[in-house]
Amino acid sequence: MSGEEQTRSLLQGTAILAFAAFFTKVIGVIYRIPYQNLTGDTGLYVYSQVYPIYTILLTLATAGIPVAVSKLVSERLAYGDVTGARGIFKAAAIVMTGTGVLFFLVLFFGAPWIAYLWNNDQQLTLPIRAVSFALLIVPLMAVLRGYYQGHQVMWPTGVSQMVEQIVRVMTILLGSYFLYMPFGAYVAGATAVFGAFTGSLAALAVLLFFWKRTVHQSANFSGRPSSVPSPSLPSQSLAARHVPFLKIMKKVFAYALPISLGSLVIPLFQLVDSASIPNILTWSGWVPEAARDARGLFDRGQPLVQFGAFFATAMALALVPSIAEAQAKKDVRLIAKRSRLALKLTFVLGLASSVGLFLLAEPINRMFYLNHPGIIEAYIPDYGTTSISVLAFVIFFTTLNITAAAILQGVGQMLLPARHLLIGMLVKAVGNVLLIPVFDITGAALASVIGYALATVLNVRSVSLTVGMRFSRYVLLKPLLATLLMAAAVWLMKKGLGHVLPLLLAEGRVYYMIVSLISVFTGVIVYMLLLLKLEVISRRELALIPKADRVIRFLEYTGIMKKVGKKEG
Repeated sequence: MSGEEQTRSLLQGTAILAFAAFFTKVIGVIYRIPYQNLTGDTGLYVYSQVYPIYTILLTLATAGIPVAVSKLVSERLAYGDVTGARGIFKAAAIVMTGTGVLFFLVLFFGAPWIAYLWNNDQQLTLPIRAVSFALLIVPLMAVLRGYYQGHQVMWPTGVSQMVEQIVRVMTILLGSYFLYMPFGAYVAGATAVFGAFTGSLAALAVLLFFWKRTVHQSANFSGRPSSVPSPSLPSQSLAARHVPFLKIMKKVFAYALPISLGSLVIPLFQLVDSASIPNILTWSGWVPEAARDARGLFDRGQPLVQFGAFFATAMALALVPSIAEAQAKKDVRLIAKRSRLALKLTFVLGLASSVGLFLLAEPINRMFYLNHPGIIEAYIPDYGTTSISVLAFVIFFTTLNITAAAILQGVGQMLLPARHLLIGMLVKAVGNVLLIPVFDITGAALASVIGYALATVLNVRSVSLTVGMRFSRYVLLKPLLATLLMAAAVWLMKKGLGHVLPLLLAEGRVYYMIVSLISVFTGVIVYMLLLLKLEVISRRELALIPKADRVIRFLEYTGIMKKVGKKEG
């Protein structure tokens, strides 16, 4: 294969994985809304209590395995050692499958103990056992993905990720639709978390389908003339291949452990809320039913925060690979310049997203979620709107934190972001204990903001010290001014619609959808115009966005953006 073909194959593989990640994230954010509509806040509580426990065990078992196996397999293939690559696959498959079985046994047989001691809710035993079955499949699936990635064949990983998410979400929604009414929220929740197993099973079937193609076809699915060697079954003897088993696993864990530790912190953040919100509210005198529904109400804000953070970080994170490139060239000034731009874009977009959700929390809450009358209304009459308003500012700190963490990883500081996030998580846990008894779920939201804010400050400070980057206060004044003016426009539009729309239709989901969408559209247009008019985003920075040439020409033609000479542009 020529160098040009290798480059094209690498770019195609990167694009496949990027699209698969985008697809799975968007679906993973959206599905909770119809799930809550079907099962209510109690159903959301069941899912939110169980899934973080599974995620932690899954992260410990598999988080860094695809990367580690991919790296080791690609190293062996670079030397033409196909047998060694297969040996790595077999060794990793044996150990990871064994790890999955061990964690399955812990979760399945320990479910009653976990449900009682951790959540004080024995009815969670069935959902915990339902999710445990996925641990039998996911580790082997992770090894297979790493094996194919080691061959620079990304189709199996990308397609299997999308199929896994589709089947998982279908299981969640279909199970909730058919089982909630006859059996209740706990059985529906058990079916929802069982989607982790059905999705993994479908993904494994996809990976094995691609493996079969490599065996029976002379040309593999990447278009290369040579076939990718098929993985042997994990049960085959390693002795025949003369592969040092312990040495392989030592290398696998050396690569995988730092990634696993870094990936573990976010599930721990979620586990803090699962363990503390219902229990602290119950200890504070709430009836258990209301405490559980309150946990579901709190989780309404999570998809909104994730959605806002995802789009706010997408543009900035696109610049991070270029930071790693500058690091490889040891170009200190270029590293600082690109890091500053990435953080600036994240600051601008994350701040606007947070303020927008803060202002529109009520119509967005009522647009997406159904309020089921019950005992919770006596405790939280606004059905979590105040909590969502506070939680909105997690978007700002999360987006900055993600970008700063990616910059640190780009310059080789792999574990530093995880350490800072762990500190933030501990502060979050203390904040929950202190604030929930006073402010109920709004206290938990405030503790989340404080925890993420601390982690973000530590990360940004480390970026500043590591790459020599400085931000002047003056640079931040224009984005703040643009945000304030945008907020005024959104508030005026929301108030105006509140006076006009009741004359045309009654309050309901359609009413709040119109208020939300028109207000968001107004905010986006006003904010973008202000960013350009105040020159918060320069022409040169805008040019970094793919296919922005026509936009720049239009802005110059309308006078929104000043024309510049070729030398400057």
